[in-house]
Amino acid sequence: MKNRRVVVTGLGVVAPNGHTVADFNEAIQNGTSGITHFEELEKLNFSCQVAGIPKYNKDYLNNYFTQLQQRGLLATGLEYGVIAGMDAWKDAKLPVVPKDESPNYDAGIIMGSGTMGVGKFREAILKVDEGKVRRLGSTTVLQTMASGVSAYLGGILGCGNMVTTNSSACSTGTEAILLGYERIQSGNAEVMLVGSTSDSGPYIWGGFDAMRILPSQYNHRPEQASRPMSQDATGFVPGSGAGALVLESLDSALQRDATIYAEILGGHVNNGGQRKGGSLTAPNNEAVQRCIQKAVANAQIDPNEIDAINGHLTATTKDPVEIDNWSKALDRSGSDFPYVNSLKSMIGHCIAASGSIESVASVLQLHHGFIFGNINCEPIHADILIQVDSNRIVQKTQNISVNIIAKASFGFGDVNACVIFKKFKK
Repeated sequence: MKNRRVVVTGLGVVAPNGHTVADFNEAIQNGTSGITHFEELEKLNFSCQVAGIPKYNKDYLNNYFTQLQQRGLLATGLEYGVIAGMDAWKDAKLPVVPKDESPNYDAGIIMGSGTMGVGKFREAILKVDEGKVRRLGSTTVLQTMASGVSAYLGGILGCGNMVTTNSSACSTGTEAILLGYERIQSGNAEVMLVGSTSDSGPYIWGGFDAMRILPSQYNHRPEQASRPMSQDATGFVPGSGAGALVLESLDSALQRDATIYAEILGGHVNNGGQRKGGSLTAPNNEAVQRCIQKAVANAQIDPNEIDAINGHLTATTKDPVEIDNWSKALDRSGSDFPYVNSLKSMIGHCIAASGSIESVASVLQLHHGFIFGNINCEPIHADILIQVDSNRIVQKTQNISVNIIAKASFGFGDVNACVIFKKFKK
C-alpha cells in the first residue's frame, strides 16, 4: 500500500481577487489585483494602509454556515477556511455523510492556520477585563482554537480519518499539502482535504507594520503596491484568505470517475535550524536549496523537467536571494531557467494561507494550460537579471502547456516546503 499515486480532484479558494475558483482563475489570467486601500488602517496610523481582503456579502455565509453558527462569528480565517474547504469538497463531487451515519473513516482533513479568530479574541479579552466573562458566549473557544477550521469542516463533511491543523508560518499551506499527500501515499487514507487559512485585519497585520517590512509608498496606488522581483519592491503587502485542495489516491479517483486536475509527484519539508545565516526571520540558504533538491529527488524527476516555478517571492529584498537559491538548487540559469511567477503581485502575502492559495493557482495553470503574468515587476531587479533572462519572468499571461510546476514556500522560523505538481496523465 506504499508509494501510491496521489492526485488533486477538488479545488476551493477564497482570495482577495476572487472567492470562487472560476472567478480566481479568470482574475489571475487577467492580472487582476485584489489589493485595495483600507480606511481602517489609515485611521489606526498604519504605515502601510493597503491590503488584500476577500470581498463578499455577509449573506454569502448562509451557503456555508447555519444561523446558529453565524451568531457572534468574528473569525474571518474560520470563514475563509470553511468556504474554501466546502467548495473543494463539492468540486470533487464527494458526498457529505448524513448526521445519523458513521463518518467516512477513509477521509481526513489537514487545514493549517497561523492564528485563528483574532477578532473573537479581542472581543473576549475586553469582556474578561470588564469582568463580564459570563457574556463570552458558547463559541469563543471554537472560534479561537487553532484547529477550529478543521474541526468545523470535519463536522460538516463527516470525515473520520485524521482531522487536524498544522502551523508553520508562511509554509503552512504547502506543508499541509505534503502531509496529506504522505498520508494517502502510505495507505493511511484515501482522501484528504488539505490547505490553509489566514485571518484578516489590523490585529494580524500590526506586528508586521511595526517590523517596517510593509510598503508605505503606495497607499494611494494600492494595485501597484505588491512588486515581487521588482527593483522598486519595498516590502510585502499583507493579504488574507484560504485555499483548499482535495487529494485522493489515483485508484479512488479513477473508481469514482473524478475530474483530475493534477498529480502530486512529491516534495520535501525542512528547517534551516537558524544556522549559517538563518534566523527566526531569515532563511538559511543552504537549507532552502537542500529543500528544493530533496523535493526534486523525491518526485523522481530531473531538474530540467521543471517547466515553471511558482515562487514564494514576497516583494522584499530577499527576492533576488530566492532566485539565486532556485538557480543553484536546479543548476539552471539564463534562458534555461524555468518560467517563474509570484501570485503575491496580485493578492499580497496571505501569510499562512499563501502556500495553499498559490498551490491552487499552480494546479489551475497545469489544468488549463497557461502561465499567469507577474504584475508590477518592472523594472526587474538587476540582481535577478544576473541569474535569469527577462523572458523567463512572464509579465503577461501566456497560453503555454506546462507539464511540471514546482511550488515552494519559505517562512519565519527558517521553515521551508516545496511540492512538485504534474499535469495528469494515466
